[in-house]
Amino acid sequence: MRTVLVPLAALLTAAAVSACTDSRQAQREVKWGDRPADITCWTYGVQNFEGRSTGKVEYDEGGRLSFVDATNGRFTTIEGDCRVVYAKSE
Repeated sequence: MRTVLVPLAALLTAAAVSACTDSRQAQREVKWGDRPADITCWTYGVQNFEGRSTGKVEYDEGGRLSFVDATNGRFTTIEGDCRVVYAKSE
């Protein structure tokens, strides 16, 4: 009986943790939506990017940011320590 309960508990815990992550992402989507953002990134303490997005900034599991650069209209992906400051809503 114990051999069945341990994997079942692990499965339920994993489902609960992923639900929290999905919930946070959904809240972020509603709150920040498609607003532009000012983005500044550093690598080893040296600033390597400063710019603005045309809209929403996407985050992936590897720590990369993806967005459309407002300066040149190109899809841009950046890796590093970044600060993202969203514009205020009107």
